[in-house]
Amino acid sequence: MTDEIVQQKFGHTLDASIINEILNVGLFKAFTKDDIIIDINQPILFIPLLLSGNIKIMREDEGGHDLLIYFLEAGETCTMSLTCCMGTSKSKIRAVAEQDSSLVMVPVEKMQDWFHSNESWRNFILESYQTRFDELLEAIDSIAFLKMDERLTKYLNNKAMLNDSNIISIKHQEIAEDLHTSRVVISRLLKQLEKENKIILGRNKIEVLKA
Repeated sequence: MTDEIVQQKFGHTLDASIINEILNVGLFKAFTKDDIIIDINQPILFIPLLLSGNIKIMREDEGGHDLLIYFLEAGETCTMSLTCCMGTSKSKIRAVAEQDSSLVMVPVEKMQDWFHSNESWRNFILESYQTRFDELLEAIDSIAFLKMDERLTKYLNNKAMLNDSNIISIKHQEIAEDLHTSRVVISRLLKQLEKENKIILGRNKIEVLKA
């Protein structure tokens, strides 16, 4: 079954030889919602390939508060951990399971070897860098140019798309932490969005209404 999942999620980008290598050397792990998969200052020994679920990647400010950078979906890898391992340094990010997730962890030394020896792996890594770079630019643009209500709307729409459901199970405090603001501000903006018929608020859940 594991073989089939790896083939399904990565077979369209990686050739058969690399898929076999992943199955031979990869460490398969499962995480439940809110588990920390990679933490800040943790030595990077493995590169995560996400098989199922979603993972949020965050940075920490000087006050110890998390700032959401981007989400990972099944079939993707975290390029910020790739950057750390290329420099044999410790993690500069925190990866947290957004929902129950399964991963295959590839040893760092294999990632580096494959980059030089296999074109499909090299292209996968370079495309991953480009995708994450575009998302980082989008995150910077959101912080710099969008008002908080616009950021909140974008955040909720992204969540609904990631979960493939217009009903999001989440607390106001969690949204506030992801958007680096206060729970009071988020609660006020959510009530405003509900008045505008963009969402329906429930107990620890939000229904995103289609425009």
